[in-house]
Amino acid sequence: MEQQKIVLVTGAGSGIGKASAIAFSAKGYSVVLAGRRRDKLEQVASVCSNETLIVESDVAEPESVARLFKTLKDQFARLDVLFNNAGGGSPPRPFEEIPFEEWQRVINVNLTGTFLCTQAAFGIMKEQTPMGGRIINNGSISAHVPRPLSAPYTASKHGVTGLTRSTSLDGRPYNIVCSQIDIGNALTDLTARMAEGVPQPDGTIRPEPTMDVQHVADAIVQMTEFPLETNVQFMTIMATKMPFIGRG
Repeated sequence: MEQQKIVLVTGAGSGIGKASAIAFSAKGYSVVLAGRRRDKLEQVASVCSNETLIVESDVAEPESVARLFKTLKDQFARLDVLFNNAGGGSPPRPFEEIPFEEWQRVINVNLTGTFLCTQAAFGIMKEQTPMGGRIINNGSISAHVPRPLSAPYTASKHGVTGLTRSTSLDGRPYNIVCSQIDIGNALTDLTARMAEGVPQPDGTIRPEPTMDVQHVADAIVQMTEFPLETNVQFMTIMATKMPFIGRG
């Protein structure tokens, strides 16, 4: 009998996390839904087609992450896939006007949160039988080319790329595989403003095309369908006509 697969999705209450959690559930995974707002997580759980576990958590807080993974381990005793999705940005600001607190918040959630969850996942994946698992980090096209006035977010996502590479290397002896998906203009509540216009490198404000977030969720699930001896190291999925190729 095939062992039930367990996936943890952080930032599962909305956007890419929500769509991915539902897609994993439809594929037969038991899904651990992690996020800061229980009401949002309960809404996601209500439309999942398989077993779910809701854990209120803040990935930027080490104690909260420790509780999340203890709850997961107590319930399921293993972890097959971690999707490090939780993250956020900051309002566009001139570089010299970025408050330190804003910088710290974005780094803490996007980069430190990814580190803390990855570290905790290692602890489970190294000990379980069979040993190993898959970690997918939500990068961004900003991990390659920045948007104007986005230093905290861009720096954090470049950091995620470095962490992805280190995780891939350090996980090899334990059959822990790490990938990164870089997403451009998936249509969620956070990107709806793109229809009204966002800053461009030439100083103008212009609308940008978006794509269905379901396409992102499908791609993330697809990355997990290979055996652990195969890895999609980096994937870029984006709205075809968005200004990325040739940007700047």
